[in-house]
Amino acid sequence: MRTTDEHALAALSLAPDPVPVELDLRHALGHVTAAAIRAHADSPPFDNSAMDGFAVRWADVRSATADAPVALALMGESRAGVPFAETLVPGRAIRIMTGAPMPAGADTVVPLEVTSADERAVTIREVRSEGAHVRRRAEDARIGDEVIGSGVELSARHLAAAAAVGAARVAVFRSPRVGILSTGDELAPLGATPAPGQIYESNSVLLDGAVRRAGGIPVLLGPVGDRVDDVVAAIRRDDVDLIVTTGGVSVGAYDVIKAALAGRGAEFMTVAMQPGKPQGLGSVDGMPLLCLPGNPVSVAVSFELFVLPVMRAMRGLPQPLAWSVTTAGAAWSSPAGREQFMPVRWEAGSVAPATGLGAGSHLMARLALADGLARVPADVTDVRVGDSLEFRRFSG
Repeated sequence: MRTTDEHALAALSLAPDPVPVELDLRHALGHVTAAAIRAHADSPPFDNSAMDGFAVRWADVRSATADAPVALALMGESRAGVPFAETLVPGRAIRIMTGAPMPAGADTVVPLEVTSADERAVTIREVRSEGAHVRRRAEDARIGDEVIGSGVELSARHLAAAAAVGAARVAVFRSPRVGILSTGDELAPLGATPAPGQIYESNSVLLDGAVRRAGGIPVLLGPVGDRVDDVVAAIRRDDVDLIVTTGGVSVGAYDVIKAALAGRGAEFMTVAMQPGKPQGLGSVDGMPLLCLPGNPVSVAVSFELFVLPVMRAMRGLPQPLAWSVTTAGAAWSSPAGREQFMPVRWEAGSVAPATGLGAGSHLMARLALADGLARVPADVTDVRVGDSLEFRRFSG
């Protein structure tokens, strides 16, 4: 029987290398940079005003006070997008707006609030310092500066930073396409009336959402029933990078995934964990597969522990995902010899089982109450209030 960490490493070994692509900046949200993003232009691209006010020469206004104001004639104005074309001459001022280019000859901006003005002149009652309220060219970034490093998951603020320095296209890793195949004659589609003995199919809904939240593109390949030929046909795809199956991996007479793939490059084993003990993985005709159990909570836990790290590797993100340390706010039992991954609620700095029914792998409706997973070591059979535990929030 494998440990959870051993199986996670085996799964990670199947991860295809991330594929670099170039995207328009507006399409790059959530992607991971394959190379550093460097400034294509200075930011700001020119000296400009940080305030609405008046562009002046420091030498003309340095003595201005409320008791001894300085009056200057106006030459014109500089607006954002419409700069003043002439050079400021001594003894004059130029009306200027926030973001407008500094006129030639001006070195300081006096804020509107400390002035009085009409159409012809401005009276200045206060000045702060030479160069006040001027944003200098390239004080944010110079051409060629690294603005965003490689291996960074791009957020909206990253995109804005890249846009500010003129990076219209960026090198990122392609989003992995993940095929999702749920199996079982017992599965009824949403919207249908289940036949006797059937249940609503929820695993593909879970994985579809989890893959999207993890930065991938889900591709539904099923569901299919308990027929080997249907499984083999469903995984013969060249438009996905990874296939995740659910169900049919244990020791039952109708465990179709195991029957279909055991001799084709996939291996099946037990992992010392609860829930999610039966697992499978491998490569079939060059396609990496992760074969998860069919019980819905087992699927949720297995995605977090095994599928998510593989997707992160395919996206160019670092490993491993971090667990934090917390304390148990309630007592519960755990199976001997297996790590338990208990769906828990996070409450006031501690965790407690999300349901009074334990870590049952069928309790999908109760899983909605959970914030994440508590990891109980394999040698612990009784969790006590106040015990230290590892905790990780669900990724999606």
